[in-house]
Amino acid sequence: MVGSGGREHALCWAIAASPLCDKLYCAPGNPGIAEEAELVAIAAMELDRIVDFAREKSIDLVVVGPEPPLVAGLVDKLDAAGIKAFGPRAAAAALEGSKGFTKDFCARHKIPTAAYQRFTDAGKASAYVRQKGAPIVVKADGLAAGKGVTVARTVDEALAAVADALVGGRFGSAGASVVVEEFLEGEIASFFALIDGVDVLPLQSVQDHKAVGDGETGPNTGGMGAYAPVAAMTPAMEQQVMDRIVRPTVRAMAAEGAPYKGVLFTELMICRDGPKLIEFNVRFGDPECQVLMMRLKSDLVPALVAACDGELKSFDLRWHADAVLTVVLAAKGYPDTPKPGGAIGGLDRASALPGVKIFQAGTKLDAAGRLVAAGGRVLNVTARAPDVAEAQALAYRAVDLVDFPDGFCRRDIGWRAVPSRAR
Repeated sequence: MVGSGGREHALCWAIAASPLCDKLYCAPGNPGIAEEAELVAIAAMELDRIVDFAREKSIDLVVVGPEPPLVAGLVDKLDAAGIKAFGPRAAAAALEGSKGFTKDFCARHKIPTAAYQRFTDAGKASAYVRQKGAPIVVKADGLAAGKGVTVARTVDEALAAVADALVGGRFGSAGASVVVEEFLEGEIASFFALIDGVDVLPLQSVQDHKAVGDGETGPNTGGMGAYAPVAAMTPAMEQQVMDRIVRPTVRAMAAEGAPYKGVLFTELMICRDGPKLIEFNVRFGDPECQVLMMRLKSDLVPALVAACDGELKSFDLRWHADAVLTVVLAAKGYPDTPKPGGAIGGLDRASALPGVKIFQAGTKLDAAGRLVAAGGRVLNVTARAPDVAEAQALAYRAVDLVDFPDGFCRRDIGWRAVPSRAR
């Protein structure tokens, strides 16, 4: 496993449970992942070192968790070395690596998405914003750790976002180009599918909560919590997503010479006239993956291998009927300047609740061996129960048992499914 966050902890937890897994390594991992895998001191972007390690240990399967090494071509390097790897090659990973690429791709192939324009010039982008008015969305073109999107409620807010990216360089090279697109009204949902280059195996839908504050207030984050099932994603709606977005994308990527293998995370807006693509991600969502892994009944490993080997056609997976909800505990100051080093306690007490699993995200052990915060999103407190309301109550009960004075969380995760949580 490549990566070190809550998503990778959830994947390691699922993979380690497989009878097919004799030995699991994680590079670089975190203290929670160390309970499931042997940690390897190689960073996720040290691509050549990862390839050398996989070759040295005769690794049968590499699972790439985060998007930066996928976009940078880690799977290409592993393929060239004859090592089986789960995830798209760099040409296909452009679906996440460049929002402009994806918008142009959708336009070419008539995949429903928001109307847009691309800009590298701040003056032209600002003129377009003034012409269109607000609300409007400004996105950094490249990878910005989930923080490059501004859903602007006013023209001034949108102009500030344009200036931040194109003049102030807030996102570095990732923000050297921006996409400005129409604001879509509806309900957001995340739809996941495994793809083997040709065939598609639908997984499940999850609803994420992007804004940092209760009531969907404050700046966007990588995700403050998530839950499933999502009432808006009926079987009929999921079929529409498959027919209008996912299958056409798979066919078109193959036709353009960049066949897609791995998991495709389709972020959607469920509008009055049907589903529209917000953006693609080329890996499992974080924190959506934590929800998916807690709902999955089947062994994950054979499905990952089938995606690599082009054998998904007759594959199926089984899922728990229960709901799952996860709450992100973040370091104070996130998403701007999270406070590092805050001590964390009470995990054993919280994890002892039946149906609760805590996945570690931004954690490390300090010199005294204490668990401390080492990132923006620190813990994913995850609960499974018969319905969303019960999963929500259980997750927040566990949250309240965690001792993390330098942390905070949203208190309304799942508010669409449990209206009493709405603010």
